[in-house]
Amino acid sequence: MDRVIVHPRVTQRHPSITEEDVLHAWNQAVRISWRGISAPDQYVAVGIDRRNRLIEMVAAETEAGDWMIYHAMTPPSKRTYLELGIRWI
Repeated sequence: MDRVIVHPRVTQRHPSITEEDVLHAWNQAVRISWRGISAPDQYVAVGIDRRNRLIEMVAAETEAGDWMIYHAMTPPSKRTYLELGIRWI
């Protein structure tokens, strides 16, 4: 992985999440998975941000070899937990 970039849309759509929150969560990811053949350029991850919140993130590799996180939200959706094989109560 080279550079990690957070798309501006993330903070526009979710003002409670900062770019720093997303970058911290990406670097502290507790689970990350390639989305497979259905979306070969996408990875989904769940990580812990600076405020100890779980953040759901979706990233894709750019042509330059960087990672663009274009989706992030908290809390993660049940679908994401299932996709990553994480049990929730």
